[in-house]
Amino acid sequence: MPITGTSSPCLCCGHATVLPVLTVTDHSVSGEQFPILECSDCGFRITGNAPDAAHIGPYYISEDYISHTNTSRGLINQLYQWARVFTLRQKKNLITRITRKSTGDLLEVGAGTGYFAETMQKGGWQVTALEPDAGAREIARQRAGLHLLPSDHLFELPSNHFDVITLWHVLEHVHELSSYLHNFHRILRRDGFLIIAVPNYTSPDAQHYGPHWAAYDVPRHLYHFSPVAMRKLLAAHQLQVIAVRPMWLDAFYVSLLSEKYAKGGSNIFSGFLQGALSNVRALMKGKNTSSLIYIARPIA
Repeated sequence: MPITGTSSPCLCCGHATVLPVLTVTDHSVSGEQFPILECSDCGFRITGNAPDAAHIGPYYISEDYISHTNTSRGLINQLYQWARVFTLRQKKNLITRITRKSTGDLLEVGAGTGYFAETMQKGGWQVTALEPDAGAREIARQRAGLHLLPSDHLFELPSNHFDVITLWHVLEHVHELSSYLHNFHRILRRDGFLIIAVPNYTSPDAQHYGPHWAAYDVPRHLYHFSPVAMRKLLAAHQLQVIAVRPMWLDAFYVSLLSEKYAKGGSNIFSGFLQGALSNVRALMKGKNTSSLIYIARPIA
């Protein structure tokens, strides 16, 4: 069934009042408009009338969808490719720092074309990587010899097994949200870490661009998180947020795309300026950046 409007309780806290707050256009594929609905209690947002898992596939078919195609077409995607080298190293260092381990069992959910899985595997980690898109799995196989598994393998993985589970801009795409979080708790070791990176709709760049904020990315992004909502959502599944880290570069990438969506054409100077201003404002307000990394551990 599609994710619809106000008749359904909040998926995060169960509150009954979920109301539309804005309408956002799918700029990447269809040109369709989708309402964004917000829980009046916890602030958790969903994309209304989003296609279900069986029908959302066509909304990912675009040469510009970089996580599935690995495209470098266009300046924005080229900048993404260049920045990826830096961010991969950052992610690896983050995991080494928080786990105090140089190797272990790692699960990546939503591996795309396999760059992070490859980085961690070369670093000595035992990596299991899941990816729903068959095309992306094939690119990973051809590019790096990686064997990525379909996402439904999550439910077959052994309990109490992984030292680390990562989702880099993936949770917002997952239709079976509660089932996924339940299984993360099941397969994590009691001293393990769940690392989730998601866009933050309370960031300064999100407030500046409003419905043109590129990280809404409807209908592919089914959910839209605030720090408050994320903590409540994870706590409901026996997972406690122990730290939050900023993703500084995301403000630039998102602002460049948002400029294009808002004004009908790329404005590199304005996009970079808004990205920089967003980060400055976020730094002044406690690192409330365009995207945030939530580090969580099992409560029990």
